[in-house]
Amino acid sequence: MLHIFSNMKAKDRWLALLCVLFVCGQVYFDLRLPDYTAEITVLISSEVTEMSQYFTAGGKMLGCALCSAGLTVIVGYMAALIAADFSFDIREKLFNKVTAMGSAEIKKFSIASLITRTTNDVTQIHMIIAMGLQMLIRAPIMAIWAIIKIVGKSWQLSAVVLAAVVIVVGSMIVLLAIMIPKFRIVQRQIDDVNRLTEENLSGIRVVRAFNAEKYQEDKFETANSALMKTQLFTGRGMAFLSPIMMFVQSCVSVAIYYVGAVLINAIDVPLTGTAAEIATAISDRSVMLGEVVSFSSYALYVIMSFVMLLMIFMLLPRAAVAANRINEVIDSDITVNEGTEHKSDEVGSIEFKNVSFRYPDASEDCLKHITFSAKQGETVAFIGATGSGKSTLAGLAARLYDTTDGTVLLDGKDISKYSFETLYDKVGYIPQRATLFSNTVEGNITFGDSGHAITVAAVENALDIAQATDFVSAMDDGVNSWIAQGGSNVSGGQKQRLSIARAIARKPEILIFDDSFSALDYKTDRTLRQRIKTDLKDTTCLIIAQRIGTIRHADKIVVLDDGAVAGIGTHDELMKNCPVYQQIALSQLSADELAANA
Repeated sequence: MLHIFSNMKAKDRWLALLCVLFVCGQVYFDLRLPDYTAEITVLISSEVTEMSQYFTAGGKMLGCALCSAGLTVIVGYMAALIAADFSFDIREKLFNKVTAMGSAEIKKFSIASLITRTTNDVTQIHMIIAMGLQMLIRAPIMAIWAIIKIVGKSWQLSAVVLAAVVIVVGSMIVLLAIMIPKFRIVQRQIDDVNRLTEENLSGIRVVRAFNAEKYQEDKFETANSALMKTQLFTGRGMAFLSPIMMFVQSCVSVAIYYVGAVLINAIDVPLTGTAAEIATAISDRSVMLGEVVSFSSYALYVIMSFVMLLMIFMLLPRAAVAANRINEVIDSDITVNEGTEHKSDEVGSIEFKNVSFRYPDASEDCLKHITFSAKQGETVAFIGATGSGKSTLAGLAARLYDTTDGTVLLDGKDISKYSFETLYDKVGYIPQRATLFSNTVEGNITFGDSGHAITVAAVENALDIAQATDFVSAMDDGVNSWIAQGGSNVSGGQKQRLSIARAIARKPEILIFDDSFSALDYKTDRTLRQRIKTDLKDTTCLIIAQRIGTIRHADKIVVLDDGAVAGIGTHDELMKNCPVYQQIALSQLSADELAANA
């Protein structure tokens, strides 16, 4: 847990140091109060006390109380400021780290878990800082200081306090040993609840279409019940400490006054002695009574310190678990690291040299010895059965992953050598699953930084090429119409066309279409490809598709079979010498249709 606080800003560290100093001052004023209480007790027992002495002692007590209250307010404000600032920094680091992660790291943690770590886990850290700087620092200082002030006054009374401390500490150690593993389970169960909620909301249409509401409710009920039971267990366990504290505190008060009464009675007041001896004995009894009263206050301060520690220890285990989970993300290794190159000698070329790729923890490569090249302006298409590695190949071309073996060259240089800014200025990637953001149509098209300004004319041109002008202009506000989160207020084909327009507007050297025409009808598909061919003739296109009609006119077609290249050539060449391609073509079109469209 200490590792996460090493990231604290220097300013916050200085504020934390000031908090420690102010807490010491606060404890000092608090522990002066019992001394004045003892002084007033002795004054009450004295026969020659003047009223001014009471006012003096009372004034000192009031001054200490006001100073303590003022320092408490200052410490509370500073602790809240430090907690808020530190939480802001941690959330920012988490967000930036997750943004820099590749697909492999995202899959390792899961989206639901990353959301929990960025929200709930950071909240746990925020709470422990806000309360810890006030209580976690104050409690041990107060306990040690109070113990120092009472040690040596009376070993009998000290033994009472020691016994109480042993009981309290023992109870806390036993219960925390049981609770800490449960707190780890709680965080994982929160991940499960978030995951199920996310799945249900994102797949609500499928759930309703298959009448699976009851099934989803049962799944959520199982996860929610497990979380509830664990939280009930931890809540009841931690609640058990509170009555222990109150019981010990009450017993300590009774024991101190009982032992104090015994000690006071042990001081004999001679009935037949001289006046001086009687006065001395009475004075000794008054002093002992004052010590018992102050001792009782100090003992309660010691117990109060452990009560404050209890409150912190109720939060500390979850905060420790949360800190470890946050550190797992922050300290995780990024497999796709940024290069430093910003320039290249070539334009619009891409080449795979004997490329193989294996997903983490997979038993074998999903791509094996892939070799092909594409020059500026060429269209290279990829086709193959489901699971043949087409989308993985597109991910390597867009550098969503790094190769296991071999090299991907972009404009003649290793793709891993480019800075991300340079790389994604060169490459426009349209993913298999079109993603839109909560923004206007124009905001989605101009999304991100493309290295050059995307003008209104560029937006309109991109929409026109992507065959999206008709439906966008039919919207109430045209390009200023609002797109809901995930594009839920537009159809699948419309989402794909807007996603394609977004990539075209960036004017990249290479466009990668990862099955990005699947939701388009044949006419729109054909028209869109023709516009790309004529309007973007200097742009290199890599097209992953399932339909023969989408790729048959490509300059080069790469046929993938079980992760390996089964054939490379034009449509006509592959129809003559590639059995895998022939099977795919004949499964979609008859021999007559293929001959007619030749």
